[in-house]
Amino acid sequence: MQKSPENKPRQAKIKKYMMVRYGRMNALGFFEHNENEIPKVNTRVIVKTDRGLELGYIVGQLNSYKGGQFKLREEQVREYFENSEIDFCPAQAGKFIRYATTADISEERHLQKISKEEIVFCRKIVKEMNMPMKIVDAEHLFGGERIVFYFMSDGRVDFRDLVKRIAQEYQTRIEMRQIGSRDEAKLLGDLESCGQQCCCQRFLKLLKPVNMRMAKMQKATLDPAKISGFCGRLKCCLRYEDETYTDLKRRLPKKNSMLQTAKGMARVIDTQILTQLVVVEYENGDKEALKVDELNIARGASPKKNEIQETNEEELNENDEINENEDDLENQDQ
Repeated sequence: MQKSPENKPRQAKIKKYMMVRYGRMNALGFFEHNENEIPKVNTRVIVKTDRGLELGYIVGQLNSYKGGQFKLREEQVREYFENSEIDFCPAQAGKFIRYATTADISEERHLQKISKEEIVFCRKIVKEMNMPMKIVDAEHLFGGERIVFYFMSDGRVDFRDLVKRIAQEYQTRIEMRQIGSRDEAKLLGDLESCGQQCCCQRFLKLLKPVNMRMAKMQKATLDPAKISGFCGRLKCCLRYEDETYTDLKRRLPKKNSMLQTAKGMARVIDTQILTQLVVVEYENGDKEALKVDELNIARGASPKKNEIQETNEEELNENDEINENEDDLENQDQ
């Protein structure tokens, strides 16, 4: 009697993913697909998300794919986006449907034109209903499943009646999403004072807080008009070099501390973070700029009482200046 061959367990099919940037807010996500190769040129795709059909761009197609499979492990992707301070969820965002055609791109332009008309209509209804909200933008999804309206308001708004009236007009699902001033800049931002497109619109996804301390440390002007971005808040670029400035500042001695130099004891009167220079004053009144590596902090030496008092007063004046400028920024936002 012949023995029946053992039933070998089927190997689980390896799922392949592509990274896609999609939506009006330029969200990032992984999408499952069955393609053998990923084009190495700028490629538009149609994907299915929990919102419906959407048009997007493939990300990382130059060197991140092999045989259609995204090469980086989940840990590597997570580490990269955490270090880049970009808001990203490694979970699957949806499925790849197909590569976009010329007709799809044409349809996208048509929907963008329609969305402008939808904004005008929504603003008209908001004005008629006397609602405390500002309609910023609208996004008509590619599949037509819904229209997303982005609005600003000082507090919570009951927009249920507004949604009903808009839904009756367009016979589709309506979604209202409240945003802040930085999100408004992400949607409507143009060129900044540096001549480049707004960072939040071009590549920044996670908008972390920026404070006046960063501007002060980088010796930037404290004039709110010059360090405020399109959104009216402090420019995001002040964060870019803050970590470097902070690390370099830790290497410098504190003001009025006593140092041992080749010419004897000296007191610190000023420091330069980027050049890592320390301006010292000797007992005879001579001043000199020295590299921080050439100095040794004198043990047991400390500033005199009156010098400490002068330093504290100077720091208080600087803090008052920062607080005044922060108040100016708050008043601008209001």
